[in-house]
Amino acid sequence: MDTAAVLLDLAGKLETEGRLEDARLLYRLILERYPSAAAAAEARLRLGLVDRRTDVARAEQSGRTELLVWSTLYGLWLGVGVPAAFGAEDAEVYGFGLLVGGPTGFLLARSYARRHPLSVGQARAITFGGTWGTWQGFGWREVVDIGTETETVCLSGGCTEVETDDAEAAFAAAVLGGLVGIGIGAALAGSQDITEAGATVANFGALWGTWFGFAGGYLADLEDDELLAAALVGGDVGLTYSALSASRWGFSVSRARLISVAGIAGGLAGAGIDLLIQPDDEKVAVLIPTLTSALGLAAGVYWTRNHDSRREGQDDPGAEALIRLRGGRLALGMPTPRPTLLRIDGPGMPRHAPGIRVELFGARFH
Repeated sequence: MDTAAVLLDLAGKLETEGRLEDARLLYRLILERYPSAAAAAEARLRLGLVDRRTDVARAEQSGRTELLVWSTLYGLWLGVGVPAAFGAEDAEVYGFGLLVGGPTGFLLARSYARRHPLSVGQARAITFGGTWGTWQGFGWREVVDIGTETETVCLSGGCTEVETDDAEAAFAAAVLGGLVGIGIGAALAGSQDITEAGATVANFGALWGTWFGFAGGYLADLEDDELLAAALVGGDVGLTYSALSASRWGFSVSRARLISVAGIAGGLAGAGIDLLIQPDDEKVAVLIPTLTSALGLAAGVYWTRNHDSRREGQDDPGAEALIRLRGGRLALGMPTPRPTLLRIDGPGMPRHAPGIRVELFGARFH
């Protein structure tokens, strides 16, 4: 009986049962020990399908975990925010809210994740939607002065009007904004496939938009509520533009993070310049880190322009060889020693021993 065929049939049964890791090991065993068998071609095809299914399962598990963790923390926040929105003053009420809020958030998220398998990007659309909505609800309440009262205070020197914020309105706006953000994020996650990279780019776009909105408003002599509105609008514009443009840019998660880190480094460098020259004009003090952070982002985009192609090249045989032939051109590189298992053929079954692989020549033909 053909051993490779028997192993292939067993691997197929394991795959049907959902034991993907065991099936993968058998497929690889067939390719390693019986590369010339008729079953090897089928094993190679099934191995690729199993790898893709495993990647999807891992992404869904990661998305589920992120949603569960965030929802538990958000439930704890609601346990405090909801009583505060109703003006509760008893400590027992807040204690009960904390006791109930976390588990409730966890259970609701688990129920949702069971009915709606989520990738990391889809989960992040929901979690960031809730966080962003909370900030937006709180901020816009401050801008439009909902719940703000004006009181006349008279002292010996005369009377003046003082604005006082209603804490209940602030908590209520933050809670409602967060819930609306969760709803919008869930709607987006349910209507389209949001990649992790796309969600990461959108998140960074929102944060950088907030910074540039604030800086631009300050430089335009905006103050108080107008300055806060500029930061809020800037964040919304950054979020919307980056979310719509993420697929066109094609940034990976790691590249998006590197670009953002470059922007932060540029902003800190600008703050360092402020400390060195100590400008008298406050606008100049804000303008410098604003410009340097923008330059940092631009430099990050330029410096990482080949980042994703290098990452893809890691899966390309010969990509890190001493001599590489690509597109009819020879190039020199620095070979990277890599640990590997060496097959040793001898009497009996082949065995493997640990070794080091150094690629000296690699070529790609189109």
